[in-house]
Amino acid sequence: MRKRILLTVGSFNQTSQMVQIAKALGDQYDCWFSQYYADSPIINWAIRQGWLDHTIMGGRFRTASEAYLLDNGKQLDYQGRKHPYDLVIHCSDLIVPANVRATRSVWVQEGMVDPVTPLTHIIKSLKLPRYLSVGTSLNGSSNLCDVYCAASEGYKAFFTKMGTDPGKIFVTGMPNFDDLDKFRRNDFPHRDYVMVATSDIRETFRTEDRPAFIRKAVEMAAGRPLLFKLHPNEDRERAEAEIRENAPEGTLVFQEGNTNEMIANCQELITQYSTVVYVGMALGKTVSSYFDLDELRRLTPIQNGGTSATNIATICRDFLEFTGPRKEFVKSYRFEPVLSQATNLS
Repeated sequence: MRKRILLTVGSFNQTSQMVQIAKALGDQYDCWFSQYYADSPIINWAIRQGWLDHTIMGGRFRTASEAYLLDNGKQLDYQGRKHPYDLVIHCSDLIVPANVRATRSVWVQEGMVDPVTPLTHIIKSLKLPRYLSVGTSLNGSSNLCDVYCAASEGYKAFFTKMGTDPGKIFVTGMPNFDDLDKFRRNDFPHRDYVMVATSDIRETFRTEDRPAFIRKAVEMAAGRPLLFKLHPNEDRERAEAEIRENAPEGTLVFQEGNTNEMIANCQELITQYSTVVYVGMALGKTVSSYFDLDELRRLTPIQNGGTSATNIATICRDFLEFTGPRKEFVKSYRFEPVLSQATNLS
């Protein structure tokens, strides 16, 4: 009987990464997928009421993820209730459900981690539920998973600082952000604009003066054409109305579409708290961010020619075949990443 793996998914980025990992694992294993979930009766009640539709736990995120998975012939097992599993691959460790805590586990980084705030430190010091930090500032820091797959040495250092055992963390690269040069070849019809990638700050219960941000972007564009790419989680009607009111006529606004191709065609990239700033940096664009740019350069995902999913699958495969106690795996494991000839680890 093939060993069975549960992969948790959320946003399209998280879901597409997990599909790549499952593909790299091949037919040797029986892979199933679940939307990111909780074991808290209160959280699950809130999901049923639609109160968490703005999160990856429900709403259009779950609808879109499950449609994408089914279109790609994947098997669904919401909350991992159909089968026992030999391995769980987590897209987040803000919540690690009790029904899989006894199972071997691998955490996969899916993007930028939100800024660490005073609330982050309070939540962590008081050992309160990590999701109360409002955002992803504590993602990757629970130390509950057996193995952690990080995007770069910079992120390994960050997760270590936040409390995860460095012996558990392997720098594999991050699928979807490990071969960014390929996006230069695209058929997106617009070029030579200043691109603004917004974040879901208000949708995650933080405060933002969006009109002021838009006016600042207009000032930075200095007469050049503007293109706004909204975060998938944003209230589009509100965001677009604000742009129309504060930006020049003819400003382009998208919420769907290939963000990386849009960045490849831009002159300059303006971001807030967005992983896509790494795309701009890797492609040599002039970038701005609410994060410190020197810190971002240290954190930037390694470019390994698109082998991150293979690297992660290799670790998962070796972990599944390891016959000792699960806690002993990382003590003896020697990870050797697959690198393409075009790899640039700088």
